[in-house]
Amino acid sequence: MKRNPRPPDEQKDFEDLEASQLFCSTCKRAMPVRKRLFLVLLDKEIYSYVCTGCGSVVGKKEQPWRRPAQWSRI
Repeated sequence: MKRNPRPPDEQKDFEDLEASQLFCSTCKRAMPVRKRLFLVLLDKEIYSYVCTGCGSVVGKKEQPWRRPAQWSRI
């Protein structure tokens, strides 16, 4: 029996998922992380997740760039 993929509405629920802890290879355990803006491009923003214990970058996330509401009138 073939399982149906999730409906588009349910997939959107996970688009804004944020990590609170990730595994740090320097600390050798799951550590709390901070999300920091790394780079802004024309079509997306790239964030890095930084370990709060040692400051190592432990992950990254790319999000589509969203135009702020006040820019639509310019």
